[in-house]
Amino acid sequence: MFAGVCAFALALATIMVAWLQGLPIRDPDGVVVPTYVRLPIILLIAWLLDVVPRALGRSGRQLGTFPTQFKTVVRERWTRSHVVFAVSGLAAWYVCYAAFRNLKSYVPFVHERLFDSSFRSIDRTLWMGHDPANVLHSLFGTTWAAEFFSAIYVIWIVLIPVTLAIALVWTRHPSAGSWFVTAVAMDWVLGVATYFALPTLGPIYSAPGNFAHLRHTYATTLEDQLWTDRVRVLADPHATHAVQTIAAFPSLHVGLMVTVCLFVTFAGMARWIQVTSWVFLVLTVLATIYLGWHFSLDALGGVALGALAVWVAALGTGNHVRGRPQVVDQGGYDGSDAVERPSASVSRSA
Repeated sequence: MFAGVCAFALALATIMVAWLQGLPIRDPDGVVVPTYVRLPIILLIAWLLDVVPRALGRSGRQLGTFPTQFKTVVRERWTRSHVVFAVSGLAAWYVCYAAFRNLKSYVPFVHERLFDSSFRSIDRTLWMGHDPANVLHSLFGTTWAAEFFSAIYVIWIVLIPVTLAIALVWTRHPSAGSWFVTAVAMDWVLGVATYFALPTLGPIYSAPGNFAHLRHTYATTLEDQLWTDRVRVLADPHATHAVQTIAAFPSLHVGLMVTVCLFVTFAGMARWIQVTSWVFLVLTVLATIYLGWHFSLDALGGVALGALAVWVAALGTGNHVRGRPQVVDQGGYDGSDAVERPSASVSRSA
């Protein structure tokens, strides 16, 4: 419900800004494959990955029993309550995402001023008169490190959809799943509000000379593509289906990773998951500064945003004890492969 409220608020804001500014509403990723085609395919793949391995495991060497085992797993894993949970969560997530991307694209039309020079000045103060990106270039070099941090950036792009698939499709703990999906929605709500308040481009666009000596990587190609999209949208937003996606403060790469890290910690997940998440957060911070996507101040803003999103989502979904975030069992189904257990009253009447 709380994620649905976030989705409704962002959708309403998108419609209002588009109407007031005379701007189009675009499918943010629909240039190649429309969303109404892509999303069902993604959901189908996630569903098959949830069901097929279990059915194969139960079939063993007797593959002839696979169809029967497949139907059994579907009945056990995909009860009506879980179908409603997964589909409604996916819908709320996508509305938030699409509205966020459109609102981000509208920022230059609403607020023409840029604060990059101010952020650069603050960054130099925080780094004792040095530019943080140049410090990292001197420390790590500009060849293999560029490839490494570009890979970290690409892994992040894949990681967030995977975590959402786990929270919506594979989990059998709706309290935890709804908390995480709602926290991601809050990241987008808080992030886009800050974009409008303090619009920035980021170091790679406001001071490209500082990054010209880096080895060309996929991140370089992506940076060029985003700038091309921005130029096209600003020239005539009605003449292109692209959206403008350049906005540096706060860093949602950092913010969403902080959300992931805090969630897996509060949820008490396996220690290796927690350690891996926090290590990847550190690498994400370094990558975004090294490649020029963000000022170090953007990373600090992302940390605050990600933490606030987790806390607000915990309050909104009931996952807290006297305000302290904690997964609270609200009577949902558990993580086993069994069919949902009947309630005590039903058992007594039976």
